[in-house]
Amino acid sequence: MAKYRVIVNPISGRGTGGRSVPLIEELLRGYGLDFDLTLTERPWHAAELARQAARDGYDVVVAAGGDGTANEVLNGLMLAKEEGHAGVAMNVISVGRGNDLAFGMVMPKGVEAGCKVLAEGHRRLVDVGKLSTPAYGPPQYPGVLAYGRYFGNGVGVGFDAVVGFEALKLKWLTGFPSYIVAVLKTVFLYYHAPLLRIEHDSETTTQPCLMVSTMNGRRFGGGFMMAPQGEPDDGWFDCCIVRQVSRPRVFTLVPHFMKGTQATQPEVKMVQARRIVITAEQGSIPAHIDGETVCTEGQQLTLELLPKQIEMICATERAAV
Repeated sequence: MAKYRVIVNPISGRGTGGRSVPLIEELLRGYGLDFDLTLTERPWHAAELARQAARDGYDVVVAAGGDGTANEVLNGLMLAKEEGHAGVAMNVISVGRGNDLAFGMVMPKGVEAGCKVLAEGHRRLVDVGKLSTPAYGPPQYPGVLAYGRYFGNGVGVGFDAVVGFEALKLKWLTGFPSYIVAVLKTVFLYYHAPLLRIEHDSETTTQPCLMVSTMNGRRFGGGFMMAPQGEPDDGWFDCCIVRQVSRPRVFTLVPHFMKGTQATQPEVKMVQARRIVITAEQGSIPAHIDGETVCTEGQQLTLELLPKQIEMICATERAAV
């Protein structure tokens, strides 16, 4: 029988993670799964627990939380794989704010739906992104600087990164509404776009960029479809590049990102690539990785796609999420 390690972030989703523990345990017992459940206690603890679970022979590691928890678990499993402990599958029970990594991996939101998908056990071998940068600065968590950081959903540079920073400050609001409010604030906070050189495979684009979103998944901010056609197992990043626009134009572009129709707009360029290097020629780079801060004033990011790295237990159809 497969062994499951469930890693719960009790503070995810404004405490939803902790409140969900009794229901998670009840549902997984009902499905007859052999599992151990552990609560995280500090930043990067989920990565440590996932890495150890792989070493201890668990077959599946489950991240019960939001995008940050899922990213940590992914990093822990990728580090364990480098050590020779491969073949461990991953799943996400989405109880966070944005849940964008899970959405990109075709995992539903909510405890009941998440546990059902876990029990059904459909697997999909997916790509993983890796970020490395001299601008990473002092490591936020032990060990991060040594290898960069892996990601499952995407890396946002510029406007969308600042939106994420602002959304985190909104203690009175959660989910997609918090990102909408953050967008309104960011329009006035982040306007003068840096001059970026973007090297994507054999091509180079140099221009003032309001935003560069490099996606393995599809969505940021709980509802902004940065790569509406993206698939995490197609061997490509989908990169959305938006040049400098006026403040009023930002407001008219937002609905396109909510509908996933931004590629129809002249200021937006969509490219596919396996390796992307983003360098600030003038100004600096604010960036996030799967919703977690990378840097607020970086100078260079290197993103590499690693194909077919890890099995995700997910829904069989995207309509299910």
